[in-house]
Amino acid sequence: MKTQQAEPIAERPITPQEEAIIQAEFQGLLDDYAHTRKGDKAELISRVFEFAKKAHGNQRRLSGDPYICHPLAVARIVSHNIGMGSTSICAALLHDVTKTTDTTFEEIDDTFGERIGNLVRGLTRISGGNFRFVTEETSDEEHHGIKNPEEQAENFRNLLLTMCEDVRVILVKIADRLHNMRTLSALSPFKQKRIANETLYLYAPLAYRLGLFEIKSELEDLSLKYEHPEEYEELKQKLKDSEESRDRLFATFSAPIIGLLDGLGLKYTLKARMKSLYSIWNKMRTKHIPFEEVYDLYAARIVFTPQTEESEKTDCWRIYTAITSIYKLHPDRIRDWISHPKSNGYEALHVTLMGPDGNWLEVQIRSERMDEIAEHGLAVHWKYKRGKQTNEADEGLDKWVKSIKNILDDPNPNALDFLDTIKLNVLSTEIYVFTPAGELKELPKGATALDFAFALHTAVGLHAEAARVNHELMPLSTVLESGQQVEIITSDEEKCQLGWAAIVTTSKARSAVRSYLNKHFPNQVADVLKKQLHAERTSTTQKLLGILHLNQKKKKKEPRPANEYFKPETVSSTIEISGIDTPGLLNTITRIIIEQSHANISDIALKSADGLFSGQITLDTKDGKLISHLCAELRKVHEIDRAARK
Repeated sequence: MKTQQAEPIAERPITPQEEAIIQAEFQGLLDDYAHTRKGDKAELISRVFEFAKKAHGNQRRLSGDPYICHPLAVARIVSHNIGMGSTSICAALLHDVTKTTDTTFEEIDDTFGERIGNLVRGLTRISGGNFRFVTEETSDEEHHGIKNPEEQAENFRNLLLTMCEDVRVILVKIADRLHNMRTLSALSPFKQKRIANETLYLYAPLAYRLGLFEIKSELEDLSLKYEHPEEYEELKQKLKDSEESRDRLFATFSAPIIGLLDGLGLKYTLKARMKSLYSIWNKMRTKHIPFEEVYDLYAARIVFTPQTEESEKTDCWRIYTAITSIYKLHPDRIRDWISHPKSNGYEALHVTLMGPDGNWLEVQIRSERMDEIAEHGLAVHWKYKRGKQTNEADEGLDKWVKSIKNILDDPNPNALDFLDTIKLNVLSTEIYVFTPAGELKELPKGATALDFAFALHTAVGLHAEAARVNHELMPLSTVLESGQQVEIITSDEEKCQLGWAAIVTTSKARSAVRSYLNKHFPNQVADVLKKQLHAERTSTTQKLLGILHLNQKKKKKEPRPANEYFKPETVSSTIEISGIDTPGLLNTITRIIIEQSHANISDIALKSADGLFSGQITLDTKDGKLISHLCAELRKVHEIDRAARK
């Protein structure tokens, strides 16, 4: 299947000027490769480039550029930005030839070998997949025949299977998506928004999980540019207008630090790193604050050359001691990623200091090795680990891949559950919590105390009764946050019950709870789902498609008792709501309404199309003033773009 951006719009001979640009770009690719690798496969890369260039011939992309410019740009990202080797570079150059030309996989195998051919196969297998929610109203032409979550779930399954087989396929695919986002202006606004939505939902989180932080930030910024163009341009201008004052402030902050670092005898660089536009925009949105109240617009980054390989961690702490001797330290904002690296391989020491303007400023301390891993992700991480013992970063990466395999091993996954699990366990950011003994446990963001119990051991989870979070007794449904200490209180008897299915989020916990409930409550599990659907007055098909329209049946009026007339009348209010359609969002909306207002939901009319949703929610409440508060709470949900009284 061909992707939208892989389809050439015309064939027109390449001009001499274009040929010169192509050759200059290819020379840049060879220079990148020679700089990051031995360069012993340059001849192979040259042969592959000539093969791809000949295959694409005079094909043009929607932008009008020669088609070969796209795979060449992807190959440069693969080499320069990710630091991958010749096999991945060759696969990037060839990734579209079987889709837009008559070239076959067998021809690639025979000419360049199966290693390259298999990577191209993997890229082709996951191309054209739609990773957004669609409805029955969406045309086949618009969404390439994807009509329901079952087919969408199959796309995710193919992507994850490919990732488990060879993670290089996903790295090249992310590079492909980055270049497509850079050239998205050639598409219609409708397609721009749709692709930006998919990028923000899938590719940016994957880039983060694979340690590609710079690429992740660029993908998010480009998604913001096309999803919210006016806000993007306004924010960009405000950053430009405030640049001079920020530079002066950073110079004041860094001057005494430079003097101390020089005294340590280390070679280092100290510079300010701006937050991404998307990060700033997202903070303004979630915190409901204007640009002028975002005080952490940038962080200070210290990158140093350790005196010896063995002194790397010690040197980090020497720098920490030096800078905290002159600036006040925020004790709750120390992040030690050098002792416990993140699952994506990230290592650094983060501290937050009180700046000269009275605002807190984060300082990131990294060695050159740590910085290279942070910039280029897994590809560089593996380069450094060759011939060395496995460390915590390796174990974290292995655990993440293992969690993906556990998801794929589920023999009978429900499509909606599967997609929800993907979002919660594969694409989410992580949190770090501690056992009472000080052992660090990593969980996906949004995980509950019950998830933590199952992370310790399945038996602990099944016998869990309650939790102590930072020494305070809390229910198992408590959503955990990074840095908390969690202790699970267990019973001699198994406590697993039907309600737990709605509490757990991790794949391990879900699998264990589902297995237990199916064994001990086989009939009740089915009844619970039926009752839930009946209560919402919707069919299973409608539920899976993300379409919900509830209308309470008009009841015959009955005489009211006299004392009822003296009770306060309810007020009917309608909330208009819209945003990005994601798994489990309806549950989140209804939970917030129930928890925050205790209002009666009289009508929900939501429609999902092109990965977005919109509609109205009508509530009956005794206090109409609660609606404004409720709208504010709904807007805190990342996926909700608008929630306002009609």
